[in-house]
Amino acid sequence: MQLRGLSPKTQKAYLDQVRNFARYFDKSPEELGEIEVRKYLLYLLKEKKASDSTYKQTYGSLKFLYETTLKRNWVGFKIPYLKTRRRLPVVLDHSEVEALFSVTKNLKHKAILMITYSSGLRLAETSHLKVTDIDSKRMMVRVTGKGGKDRYSILSSVALETLRQYYRKYRPKDWLFEGQRPGSPLAERTVEKIFEIAKKRTGITKSATMHTLRHSFATHLLETGTDLHHIQ
Repeated sequence: MQLRGLSPKTQKAYLDQVRNFARYFDKSPEELGEIEVRKYLLYLLKEKKASDSTYKQTYGSLKFLYETTLKRNWVGFKIPYLKTRRRLPVVLDHSEVEALFSVTKNLKHKAILMITYSSGLRLAETSHLKVTDIDSKRMMVRVTGKGGKDRYSILSSVALETLRQYYRKYRPKDWLFEGQRPGSPLAERTVEKIFEIAKKRTGITKSATMHTLRHSFATHLLETGTDLHHIQ
């Protein structure tokens, strides 16, 4: 997995899923095959009611294990890949996003919510921002995205002003949002809690999560006439 360049997060997820598979049958995966893989995937779908993402992650980890590590013919297993079920994402309107900012009095927490929304960031991307990623001259944010792929996103003037206030107060050195342990980024779960607390204070009843800010960012751009290709 390291030689393939998979992220540490993906490596851990694959190992966890393979471990769960082995524990289910109480045998080494080397002793198991197509029948057991099918049984386990059906168990996830029918009994565990696993989400699409969990199922696909398990499928990917078992495929990697048998195809790459154990040198088995995964194609010969003929296990179909789960058809993607398209669901419309939850989106907050402008007033709801503004409400999240207004109820968040902690300057660091407000900066986190604002940069996430205004630059359309994923949870992990926000927590792993570095001070040097903020390019105020070009009004851009350098983002290390999924799979280690870098990209640039827009930086709003309102978010920049909040970030400047935050910087003057907290003086971050390397990570823009440092965690409790010096020299480490803010934990993703901590970022999620910041959103959850703000959402509770506003009284928003939608099933929104931190990732909803990213969906809202894209939707609001589309509503204001931004070209879809540019948003993508």
